[in-house]
Amino acid sequence: MPTPEIYHEKQTMQLCALHALNNLFQGDQSYTKAELDGICNHLSPNGWINPHRSFLGLGNYDVNVIIAALKLRNCEAVWFDKRKDPTCIKLEEIFGFILNIPSDYKIGTLTLPLRRRHWIAVRRVGHHYYNLDSKLMQPEKIGDEADVFRFLREQLQQLDQRELFLVLRHSEHHESADRWQQEVQS
Repeated sequence: MPTPEIYHEKQTMQLCALHALNNLFQGDQSYTKAELDGICNHLSPNGWINPHRSFLGLGNYDVNVIIAALKLRNCEAVWFDKRKDPTCIKLEEIFGFILNIPSDYKIGTLTLPLRRRHWIAVRRVGHHYYNLDSKLMQPEKIGDEADVFRFLREQLQQLDQRELFLVLRHSEHHESADRWQQEVQS
């Protein structure tokens, strides 16, 4: 079976949210920095300092920008309660995943004692799931459904405040906000 071609933007400035969104959509319907900056201005129109991005305007977008950007592409983000096991997720309902993880702050090879947040996308391409982190040299194959559950579980079990958002396509047929969740057997 041939390896599918995978779109993968690499990290520039503080634009990991932009790269995560574009990697999630695989270059189809790509976002631009100007578009995300416009969302920031819409979310906070009267401020000189915008709380939804870096003070310098270099990116570092918050979750509100990601949620609004996903809505523009007919998708929604659902926060996943990490006290639950990822196997409760109906993968057939999921377009992809966005993780928010801590990241070291580096200048060249020097690591500073500052912690930042970093957005990464995970999604299925072909028959396998991939970690599409923009800090990776290339996409990292996670594997099949069991492997993605294991990957997500490992990410959420870290003690450094990682967050997981499920990305679902908006559906007229599924009104339930919990359509992503497996039914619990009594």
